[in-house]
Amino acid sequence: MRKLIFAINLTLDGCCDHTKLNGDDETLEYHTQLLQYVDILLYGRKTYQLMVPFWPDVARDQSGPTKSMNDFARAFASVKEILVCSQSMGKAEARNTRVIRTGLKEEIIKLKQQEGKHILMGGVDLPSQLIQLGLVDEFHFVFQPVVVGAGRRLFDKINLPEHLALKLAETKTFNSGGIAMRFVNGK
Repeated sequence: MRKLIFAINLTLDGCCDHTKLNGDDETLEYHTQLLQYVDILLYGRKTYQLMVPFWPDVARDQSGPTKSMNDFARAFASVKEILVCSQSMGKAEARNTRVIRTGLKEEIIKLKQQEGKHILMGGVDLPSQLIQLGLVDEFHFVFQPVVVGAGRRLFDKINLPEHLALKLAETKTFNSGGIAMRFVNGK
């Protein structure tokens, strides 16, 4: 059975606003390795529009300023399918993209039961919905060693039906002082 994996970069004070975070080479390498284990990316409209067409363009032109940025772009572009959960989005830009407008819970349950690699999800709003529904199996948090004081916070608007117990499965410390932590759902 496939796992639904949520991955996000955060500051030490819980900010997940991409304009406040610096994506260093080690963080990109971590996420590039994570992409090897998935064949579906799952986003809401806002996150999708941040990722596409930017990363596919970098992959096509190899226009990133660093090797790790180009490597991530290639890994991103090679993922089999991108699913976008949105009521407002029109046509998807990428050839391998499908928009989900209704039946989110049922669609995710069906995908998890299919054969294949895992499903990787990013963003804030969509993951919060799927966490509330109890569908997220793993959490990958990459903490950047900064405090920004302001910006969008993870789980600001989440209302869990019960306490969510996670088990720490793995940590990785980066030379920059960043820390990647992988948690599994303790259900």
